[in-house]
Amino acid sequence: MPYNMHPSKPGIKFLSVVSLSFIVFLIACGPGKPKKPAPSGYSDEVFTERLKGMMKPVDTTIRKKIVSITDNMRYVYLADDYQPVWIKENYVPTPAAAKLITELEDMQWDGINPERYNLAAIKRLKAILDTTKHNSVDQAIAFDTALTHSYLAASHDLLIGRIVPGSVDSLWYHVNDTTWNAPQLLIDAKGYTSLDAFRSKVPTYALLRSEYKRYTDLAADSLFQNALGEVGKLALQKQYAGEDLKNINTVIRDELPWLETVENDTVSEEKQLVTTYQSYMGLQVTGKVDSSTLARLSLLPSVYLTKISANMERVRWMQQQFGDLYLIVDVPLMELFLRKDGSNAMHMRVVVGKPERQTPSLFATMANVVINPPWGVPPTILKNDVVPGFQKDGRKYLSKKGLKAYDREGKLVNASRLNMGNLKKYTYKQDPGDDNSLGVVKFNLPNPWDIYLHDTPHRGDFVKRYRALSSGCIRLQHPQEMALFVLAELEHKKYYTQGRLDTLIDTHKTRWEVLKNKIPVHIAYLTAFEDTTGKHLQFTRDIYGRDVKLIAAMQ
Repeated sequence: MPYNMHPSKPGIKFLSVVSLSFIVFLIACGPGKPKKPAPSGYSDEVFTERLKGMMKPVDTTIRKKIVSITDNMRYVYLADDYQPVWIKENYVPTPAAAKLITELEDMQWDGINPERYNLAAIKRLKAILDTTKHNSVDQAIAFDTALTHSYLAASHDLLIGRIVPGSVDSLWYHVNDTTWNAPQLLIDAKGYTSLDAFRSKVPTYALLRSEYKRYTDLAADSLFQNALGEVGKLALQKQYAGEDLKNINTVIRDELPWLETVENDTVSEEKQLVTTYQSYMGLQVTGKVDSSTLARLSLLPSVYLTKISANMERVRWMQQQFGDLYLIVDVPLMELFLRKDGSNAMHMRVVVGKPERQTPSLFATMANVVINPPWGVPPTILKNDVVPGFQKDGRKYLSKKGLKAYDREGKLVNASRLNMGNLKKYTYKQDPGDDNSLGVVKFNLPNPWDIYLHDTPHRGDFVKRYRALSSGCIRLQHPQEMALFVLAELEHKKYYTQGRLDTLIDTHKTRWEVLKNKIPVHIAYLTAFEDTTGKHLQFTRDIYGRDVKLIAAMQ
């Protein structure tokens, strides 16, 4: 049925200012009584027959057809014999209609302009229906259909998102498998279901929404705007003097109102403020008000509003709820959070794909933990690394990388037989060991893109600020600690201690631990994400340059 569909696009083509575009379809129909009560609890034959004549028939036989919001609206009225949803006797709006109008206004905090839902026209119609003693059926139909259309559109936008992910991000594969059931909720008419029921329940979303409100308030704060203007002058000059610190500190404290400093003989209050600001704004932490920090300090609230709005849209693309146990990797933040019962059970830095080999956004489940994993060279690395390396250094390259060649039957090929002519005929693997590219622990998340989490021999990368250095997979700062947590704490294999893990690693033999409880893993591209406390928003660099296209599409 249409209400079970997941439209690839909302298909929102809004009704005219008073929703009278349907009137062109007016057809005289014979009288008839409704078969069941209307969703609003009020039935009216005149309303029914007039609306039935206006509406284009709905083909309910096509189950798998992608349908528009308008098609779903027509289906709602068809299923209830064209009875009103939002009006009662004398064509007066119901309390539910007033609630919906208020909630449509509230969607501004979701980074969505309420006028997307024809709000001004709906409010004008409501004012007419509220104050006129003898309302016309045409006005009642215009109001009722406009509200139904807007409810369906807004609920879809909140649950599924406004933009089709693939149209703005070719590497977004994170599927939203939530069922959009708003049409059926209207048909069942068991009371008004708030639009809030369709919002993401992921903690990140609530924080983004709260920060959107706060930056909106800052945009209207004259004292903040004055300080921002003075800092903007400093940004153009790329320098500042001591007397300018007051305005700089005002901007920092207004943007990070929770920030606290402590008395310190070696680190001044100004340096504490600047250091924290740089950290939360994705800047290089120097503790100095350098040119890049001045440039960031001078950004208008509108810049942050568009960025927050874009990231709320990305969260809407994901499942509505993540559950009590999940792992999330924020790619541009280059950090991992393993969350259990609402708290961070683990947090660590990660290395993600370099810009030319970007880590995709996806959802998968952790299926097993591999101790002493072998590594098979994937086709991309064979083409981009192994072939050029062999061409330059020959068999020395393979020896240096610890790579061995195998034929199609899995038999070892003597390196002396390899040349540029036959190099691509074989597969290449690294034996388990300290120099293995996967390190000593690997976490498999079966997915079509062969992305997984793993250890690495390149431990020095984790102290770097910029960690987009891998070929696409996620390298972990604390892989052994995570393996012990997953196996001992979550799988209840209490015999897994650091000592036992060390012993297994020393054998250089591969061991697979299949997980009974598969852990949901979300790999996402969010350029605004919460800190470890979950209370404060931090902005990241757009390392793959994906924000621009999404923001443009949303505007």
